[in-house]
Amino acid sequence: QVQLVESGGGLVQPRGSLRLSCAVSGIIFSANAMGWYRQVPGKEREVVATISSGGATEYSDSVKGRFTISRDNARNSVYLQMNSLKPEDTAVYYCNVDVLSLDYRRMNYWGKGILVTVSS
Repeated sequence: QVQLVESGGGLVQPRGSLRLSCAVSGIIFSANAMGWYRQVPGKEREVVATISSGGATEYSDSVKGRFTISRDNARNSVYLQMNSLKPEDTAVYYCNVDVLSLDYRRMNYWGKGILVTVSS
């Protein structure tokens, strides 16, 4: 069974940094597009950053220049380095991965979410 295992959240002061990690647990053929999303209570989930299988990245305007998404294909993992954090970055962050299963079916998975709190 495929699951996404997220780690790295927590409490950080404004202007601080955190690094989120997400690993695909289970046997797959390949991980394709990977991304990070976030959600605050009462609002819709929004995309933060995505990275293609070839390494092309996209960022929301609100995090551009402060966050960096990267991946390790050998480990089927995706990371989000968050610098210069602001209180408005406080949210539950979700990992999302498109995978190709061993029988070549395209599947999409979400992590359970990890809380990031930016506060002094």
